[in-house]
Amino acid sequence: MIKLLRFDDADFAVAFGHIENRAEEIPADIDVTVRGILDDVQQRGDAALCDYTERFDRMDLNALGMEVSAEEIEQALAKVSADDLDALKLAAERIAVYHRRQKQETWLSTDEDDIMLGQMIRPLDRVGIYVPGGKAAYPSSVLMNAIPAQVAGVKEIIMVVPMPGGEANAHVLAAAHIAGVTRIFRIGGAQAVAALAYGTETVPRVDKITGPGNIYVATAKKMVFGQVDIDMIAGPSEILIVNDGSGNPRHLAADLLSQAEHDELASSVLVTTSDEMAAAVKVELEKQLALLPRDAIARASIDSYGAIIVAEQIDQALEFCNRIATEHLELAVDNPFELLPQIRHAGAIFMGHNTPEALGDYVAGPNHTLPTGGTARFFSPLSLDDFVKKSSLICCSAAGLKRLGPQTVQIAKLEGLDAHARSVSHRLDDAE
Repeated sequence: MIKLLRFDDADFAVAFGHIENRAEEIPADIDVTVRGILDDVQQRGDAALCDYTERFDRMDLNALGMEVSAEEIEQALAKVSADDLDALKLAAERIAVYHRRQKQETWLSTDEDDIMLGQMIRPLDRVGIYVPGGKAAYPSSVLMNAIPAQVAGVKEIIMVVPMPGGEANAHVLAAAHIAGVTRIFRIGGAQAVAALAYGTETVPRVDKITGPGNIYVATAKKMVFGQVDIDMIAGPSEILIVNDGSGNPRHLAADLLSQAEHDELASSVLVTTSDEMAAAVKVELEKQLALLPRDAIARASIDSYGAIIVAEQIDQALEFCNRIATEHLELAVDNPFELLPQIRHAGAIFMGHNTPEALGDYVAGPNHTLPTGGTARFFSPLSLDDFVKKSSLICCSAAGLKRLGPQTVQIAKLEGLDAHARSVSHRLDDAE
């Protein structure tokens, strides 16, 4: 049963600390395991991928082929109902429209007559997106990772997705087709991250890896950072709902469970100023849990990492929000815009009683790949910026060099870098 807490409880820090630190409850030797997989794939390439896929996903890549064929994608599209396809296309279009608004252009400044400065923006050449498989299939993750890359102008989008037992999810393949994915490989886990980072005989090396995965995937991404770029280190999903006593407890309970059904490590927390609402939501949770197909997962999550916290006042709840810096923040209050200026840290903010977090997961438009575990203090949602790089532009005329050259020489000399100084002073001398 979900924990009922108050901020002034003597054991609040301990009780909530268990929730905050849940991502740390991982096997101590996982780093060693993942490092071994990365090194093996780097050395043996495709052979290592085949071995790990047979071991973990019970699939013979030599028989099936590592890459999903165009014919398989066509067959998948034929299996998807018209209504499902329309829903995926609607989500894709809304995601594209939202991310187009994030686009930046190359710019040049001519504010100074003798020096031109600017910034050149170019898309990455090739990116890899990791799409989870196993407990559930996530076509929405395909759309959220591939469409911003496509909008940014990335030439090649390589997708990896585990297919346990060799079974391809038709909706995942359909989403990849809609999102403009270039190539798809039926590999997953740390070995797939290694393939994208280092390249193999079959899988091309990419410039950046994005997308969520389990702890092995997250650890692998962390280890290959620097060899390639990554989006973020994603942990278990989480939701924090702030409530002022208004609204429907049935809705709040459903929103808490929308995260709990993801994963046993997911966290669902409600902070309300109303004892009555706290009690009502607790009752509703038990009712709705019994109806969920993934009730075992949701129950484990709610019992271990769920909480209903009663606050004395709304400011106390908002202060807590900024300390937690949650992935998903719902402002389930009558006037969310009144509270918004006080929010400093959150991955995505859902405003008001008619904006459930699930809307953002699928069709609203903003990206659902979000910072977790308090990293919203310094990470942002996946965006167009993740798929471009920027180069500084400097063009100096003779007059500009004459104006700024002496100070350049002066700073170079105080740092003891004579060649730096001479590269400027020689030009100044020759111009006289």
